[in-house]
Amino acid sequence: MKYILALFKKDLLLEFRHQYTFYGIVLYVASTIFVLYLAMGQPESQVWNGLFWMIQLFVCVNAVAKSFLQESRGRLLYFYSIAGSRDFILSKLLFNALLMALLSIVGWLLFSLLLGNPVQNGWRFMGVAVFGGFGLSLVFTFLSAIAARAQQNAALMAILGFPLIIPQLLLMMKLSNTAFSSVFQESLTQIVLLLAGLDFLVIVLAVILFPFLWKD
Repeated sequence: MKYILALFKKDLLLEFRHQYTFYGIVLYVASTIFVLYLAMGQPESQVWNGLFWMIQLFVCVNAVAKSFLQESRGRLLYFYSIAGSRDFILSKLLFNALLMALLSIVGWLLFSLLLGNPVQNGWRFMGVAVFGGFGLSLVFTFLSAIAARAQQNAALMAILGFPLIIPQLLLMMKLSNTAFSSVFQESLTQIVLLLAGLDFLVIVLAVILFPFLWKD
């Protein structure tokens, strides 16, 4: 746990030093939502929900892509000498999950400001947005590690990620739809458990498979 927290602190300090990357992502989200506002005004709830998750997907790709692609070979060799592969990947998963949770909340606030707020249960939607941000970040963090070993090809991450993330996006959109009405759906618990199981599976696969990438 000590190594995981140390590596997490390293990523956090780098993020604070290079704040332009975070603000660049926020500017990207704000400008995209503003263009949607000029084109559509304030859409109905289902369109609003679909646009929110599409924006979240592209935000995650831009925010998480730099996880491993920014690490040079010499720096990775240094980390290899002071920490284990599992500690390294778990610290990356934790950092990107918290980053996407923050960006999910920022995205929701910008959506509410520019495109209106048709959500009736705000706390439930915020919980789903944070939970969905966790899931998206886990998948793309692991794919970023794979892409970093393929000649630093960021396009590979998008190509591998979109087919894997579509079922998860559909489940999250269905789950977030419950926040637009006061009616409780019985399938809500099953969807949450299914998404939690998918997230756990990604973590297990990352812990098992990343050491092979790390040694290479």
